[in-house]
Amino acid sequence: MPQTPLNAEHDRLGASFTDFGGWDMPVRYTSDLAEHQAVRESAGLFDISHMAEIFVRGATSPAFLDYALVGLASAIPDGKAKYSMIVDVHGNIIDDLIVYRLEYDSFLIIANAGNRSAVVDALKERVATFGFTDIFDSSDEFALLAIQGPKATAILQTLTDSDLSELPYYSIGNGKVSGVESYLCRTGYTGEEGFEVLFRAESAVEVFNALIKAGAQPCGLASRDTLRLEAGMPLYGHELDLETNPYEANLGRAVKLDRDKDFVGKDALKAISEKPVTKILVGLVGEGKRAARADYLIYATAEATESIGKITSGALSPTLGYPVAMAYVSPEHSAVGSLVSVDIRGTRLEMKVVKLPFYKRAS
Repeated sequence: MPQTPLNAEHDRLGASFTDFGGWDMPVRYTSDLAEHQAVRESAGLFDISHMAEIFVRGATSPAFLDYALVGLASAIPDGKAKYSMIVDVHGNIIDDLIVYRLEYDSFLIIANAGNRSAVVDALKERVATFGFTDIFDSSDEFALLAIQGPKATAILQTLTDSDLSELPYYSIGNGKVSGVESYLCRTGYTGEEGFEVLFRAESAVEVFNALIKAGAQPCGLASRDTLRLEAGMPLYGHELDLETNPYEANLGRAVKLDRDKDFVGKDALKAISEKPVTKILVGLVGEGKRAARADYLIYATAEATESIGKITSGALSPTLGYPVAMAYVSPEHSAVGSLVSVDIRGTRLEMKVVKLPFYKRAS
């Protein structure tokens, strides 16, 4: 099982490990609640070096990415980022991505670890008709750390020569972190402010320990999952997969159909957009302390016997104190305020459809 360059450091710090996307990853160091609260109240540090880093360079790279992805990479200004997706010819989601434009003819794509091969293979297949574009899978060459929370920027600022105040949300810059040349990405997956710091893998231990010494608390994947759930952020393999299209996942805003040029999946997505979906992603909240977990079935009422959907992610929210979940339900039960019944190990729990996200940080 592959490991990140920080595996020995996680072990030294007492982390428990889990198999995540085929990687040996730290699930927690102390407690899920303490690490979740550290991000909401101070600053947490995540090793996300398992993620895929793909560089796309060349004179035709803007046009190529417009063709390969559902969004318009050519419209991203230099130094900015955009959420996007890569779909198959049927419009189903191969992966969701962050696309950073480093300069006019140079892009960085961050993809999910488990989809690295699928994304790289799809990009290389689609580039065949484009000259002057090169694709580099540089995932093994880099380490990626996420520092997230209300104190994250202040902590990172003590270790870098860059003025972080000049980097707005969804942008990317260059600078040294603890003396190490890095990309500074103002993005994250927790609903808090912060950065994702990308640098050469051989410097992973140095930068990781410098951020801890400066005040960031190491956090595992368990807290990362409850943080992103509270923030209403989808996770591939739960809310997104090859049987789901962007409109079902409420991500149709990322699809740019109003353009003359073709892109992979355009015809399918146009047809999908013109007719009602058969399932739709919603947020659910309940009462008490019993959480609705992934794959639990949903019914229209406590007495109903025919399922109307299922939970994709669920937890007892550490921040809010009540159960929250994301789920796919049939459209007729998706209106905000609708009540549904979730089967939790033989007991029905009433939950209400709400607008996502469940949690939004104070501006």
